[in-house]
Amino acid sequence: MSTEPGETPGRRFEPDLRSMTRINLRPIASPMPLGFFTVAIASVMTGCMQLGVFEAADRRAVALCVLPAFALQLLVSVLAFGARDVIAATLMGTFAGSWLAYALVMGSGAAGGPRVLGVFNLAFLCFGALMAAVTRPKRALWLVLLVSLPRWAATGLAGLTGAEWLVRASGALGLAVALVATYAAYALMLEDMRSEEVLPIGRSGPAHTAVEGDLAVQLRNLERQAGVRRTL
Repeated sequence: MSTEPGETPGRRFEPDLRSMTRINLRPIASPMPLGFFTVAIASVMTGCMQLGVFEAADRRAVALCVLPAFALQLLVSVLAFGARDVIAATLMGTFAGSWLAYALVMGSGAAGGPRVLGVFNLAFLCFGALMAAVTRPKRALWLVLLVSLPRWAATGLAGLTGAEWLVRASGALGLAVALVATYAAYALMLEDMRSEEVLPIGRSGPAHTAVEGDLAVQLRNLERQAGVRRTL
């Protein structure tokens, strides 16, 4: 096999394909209202359980009501990954796992369930703190996390200590999480329907630019994003 002058023997050089490459994007409806409404409904159910609205014998029924939150938030996470929003996708996927863990432990009545869920919630607290540090420009996510952090702390400590006042405090904080998540879901839904901000959400920085910027801003550095580049 002959080698052209200037070429390295044994290697084949491909032509520059950049001018022939096309990257197709598919717009989707925002899955975040579904994710936030799911957080709100599941938080109401678990909060009412902790506040004593339901009897102890009702735990399995509450767990069965919470279980669908796992599937719904997992769906939101998958759609968010497809929309190239790794923060929202990671948060919703982890929420999905937390609802599944709660439903399985409480529904099965597993021995040591409250203590295990206590450690689980404290671990979730550490995760939430890290997520809150990077989600501030996405103010809706940040506010839900900000209210969720003390709830995870109270739930975790309640599971480990058995203190009744911590259980009640966690239940009240759960209702607060539901209120904030409901507002965020409703505001995002109105924004998506009317293509403009109706209720204040408070985006800033890159999150604000992503919504208010032109198409060139949205496609900036697209060739370096996951799914386009060769490796994650």
